[in-house]
Amino acid sequence: MPTPHPRILVVGAGATGGYFGARLLAAHRNVTFLVRPKRAAQLAANGLEVKSVFGDLNLPSPPTVTANELRTPYDVILLSCKAQDLDDAMTSFAPAVGPQTTILPLLNGMRHLDALDARFGREHVLGGQCVISAVRDPEGRILHLNDLHGLTFGERDRTNSVRIQSVAEAFTNAGFDGHLSNDIVQDMWNKWVLIATGAGMTCLMRAAIGDIVAANGAHLTLRLLDECAAIAQREGQPLPPQALDRIQQTLTAPGSTMTASMLRDVESHFPTEADHILGDLLNRGNHHGLASPMLEIAYTHLKSYEARRRREPA
Repeated sequence: MPTPHPRILVVGAGATGGYFGARLLAAHRNVTFLVRPKRAAQLAANGLEVKSVFGDLNLPSPPTVTANELRTPYDVILLSCKAQDLDDAMTSFAPAVGPQTTILPLLNGMRHLDALDARFGREHVLGGQCVISAVRDPEGRILHLNDLHGLTFGERDRTNSVRIQSVAEAFTNAGFDGHLSNDIVQDMWNKWVLIATGAGMTCLMRAAIGDIVAANGAHLTLRLLDECAAIAQREGQPLPPQALDRIQQTLTAPGSTMTASMLRDVESHFPTEADHILGDLLNRGNHHGLASPMLEIAYTHLKSYEARRRREPA
């Protein structure tokens, strides 16, 4: 008799959580979405709709629960909120965390791991990351914007545990690129360096990667990349040469229209994850006595935007 899939609580049904949760639900996984009452009503009325190059989905009345309705623990909690929403998210799903619950966060950077460990215990928290570009439109549809939909997960101590095998069984062959990593912390650092450099430069220049290259600014991108990689190395997570080469090629590609989601936040007058992505990295560099002038400029630029946004509400 096959082992039943774990009960999965997807925190939110926004762009990222909504996309991966919808794929899991369509693959007959045991999924419930933790949502606010307004989103619950929208999903009950219109279903969960995904528009994607990999196939559209329209899932009528997906299972939902609101925070005040949580009564029993779930096996896996999939967390993909914005960094600035983490505290509220932890409070909302806390009743779903039991002795055997596994939390799989997809936030960028590392600071969220400290917060989750402190609140729920390190033994409950996996490492994870995703690669996707998606937005939720005003009608609640999830619009998948590119041809990437990868989700990587693993034990932070690199063990091949029984629970990670259960997670792998649920998250592979589920309509997206699910991958069990044997070194998820290194994978997260690799992505952090990529995101910090890409966000720092595209926000600083208010331009796509290809535009920066066309303006003869690729050397500035590489200077920021060197600073971020140096911090990773001093933190005991040096980037493998092949990973560093891939990042360099990605961030200096002529004609690339790639921008960071943080730039879209700036252009939409939204809050950013500057503290979580750039600020935390800068603080770690300062702790090691590293000079990181490009990173400091990029971070200060975003913090200045935040100050102006608060002063001049949209």
